Amino acid sequence: MGKSSTRIRNLHLVLGDQLDRDSAVFDGFDDGRDAVWMAEAAGEATHVWCHKLRIAFFLSAMRHFRDELEDKGLPVFYNELTHRSSDDRGKNFADILEKDVRNLRPEKLVVVQPGDHRVQEMLEKAAKSLDLELEIREDSHFYDTIDGFREWAGGKKSLVLETYYRQMRKKHEVLLNKDGTPSGGEWNFDSENRETFGKDGPPGDIKAPRRFSPDKITKDVIELVEKRFAHHPGTPEHFDLPVTRADALKWLREFIERRLADFGKYQDAMWTDEHFLFHSRLSCLLNVKLLNPRECVAKAVEAYREKKAPINSVEGFVRQLLGWREFIRGVYWLNMPGYLDKNYFGAEAELPAFYWDGDTDMECLRDAMHNVLNHGYAHHIQRLMVLGLFAQLYGADPRKFHDWHMAMYLDAVDWVSAPNTIGMSQFADGGIVGTKPYCASGNYISKMSNYCKNCRYNPKESTGEDACPVTTFYWDFLGRNYDKIADNRRMLFQVKNYEKKNGDDLDAISKRADELRKAFN
Repeated sequence: MGKSSTRIRNLHLVLGDQLDRDSAVFDGFDDGRDAVWMAEAAGEATHVWCHKLRIAFFLSAMRHFRDELEDKGLPVFYNELTHRSSDDRGKNFADILEKDVRNLRPEKLVVVQPGDHRVQEMLEKAAKSLDLELEIREDSHFYDTIDGFREWAGGKKSLVLETYYRQMRKKHEVLLNKDGTPSGGEWNFDSENRETFGKDGPPGDIKAPRRFSPDKITKDVIELVEKRFAHHPGTPEHFDLPVTRADALKWLREFIERRLADFGKYQDAMWTDEHFLFHSRLSCLLNVKLLNPRECVAKAVEAYREKKAPINSVEGFVRQLLGWREFIRGVYWLNMPGYLDKNYFGAEAELPAFYWDGDTDMECLRDAMHNVLNHGYAHHIQRLMVLGLFAQLYGADPRKFHDWHMAMYLDAVDWVSAPNTIGMSQFADGGIVGTKPYCASGNYISKMSNYCKNCRYNPKESTGEDACPVTTFYWDFLGRNYDKIADNRRMLFQVKNYEKKNGDDLDAISKRADELRKAFN
């Protein structure tokens, strides 16, 4: 790239998770004086060992967005990866940006709040070294602002999602009657959303999610990934994802019309080889900003008003977007930097190898990992109460579990992953996100799925060759961390059951847990 003949006023930086044409980064954009800067950086695919499909999804979506901007007449300076690392103009955003800035000579850098504290620090450091102003704009994609959440959280001894969620419902007038009361008479219908499929399995009319065949841009990206990142986990073979705004809207419409009605009652249910069920799979599109949460919420509420979906399904979906998604973003920025290093239980173990290759005879983990490896996806119960649960019970280092999550899921961005992994899943933050560890024995998995019927292990047993490793590690977890959970009121039932175990039982459980750890390593 040669020297720019006319000095650019503002260089507007668009990151890979900010593919929103209505983004605040474009406010005041002047086609004649400003330019867009985007970069594919190898370091973003390798700072954690990224899933091939995740790399392909981000690169394809970015290239399509670049083309859309150029079609609208915006000048775009885009750094594209090639098959050869020797062609790279830098390992990370900062390296590439510094080289481009010296050529483009902008007066100022403009970016919307990054979704990763690491990236923000990188950009700030680069701007400082270049002696350039970096304007960081509030991300208008979200309902709440970082300062707004901080104001809500100020002075509170604990942060309760339900309190925040109700405030957001009222503030944005979502699912409210004219008198301000909640639609359906309740604020939360979670108690109606815990049904299992029973012995007959899922109903036979589940509509498979629409598939999008890769176009030339996506095919080129897949070829690049297969050659350059050949040793990374997963496969892009099953690439069926929307990578444009227009196709993202089609996925949203399909979910609302085909699966939203049954999403609520079955959202916690699992079944072998049923990887999507009634879930939306919209999170990856929301997190790269191809979809806006407001339009998703509006479409769901419209379905309820038109009696096409029941209140429990619609409220459950709305709570994920207007409640949980906003809440965890607030928690992230309230506690960064430092949040990723929290380790309440002092867990230090490496993740077992099957978190990378799915090679295990535990049916629940095998099925969930098969989904992750093939699709970069697992629905929230597979994430929390199978993959997350086992990592917590096993004693995996929470930071390493977070890095794994960032590597393996399509929708992983630091602001959303960290509070879900460090906080809710591993309880490594000691109670900032949740009031108790989400721990359970294999009996929970047996109740919510058919996994145990197809597995060689017995979820009711904690010792012996046939004992379910989840159950073994459950009791071992309670023993290892007794001093830190004994006074937690929400753990009272589990603590009392642990205290009923005699010394011989506990010794046998501890011995079996040690045997399993050696086998998994």
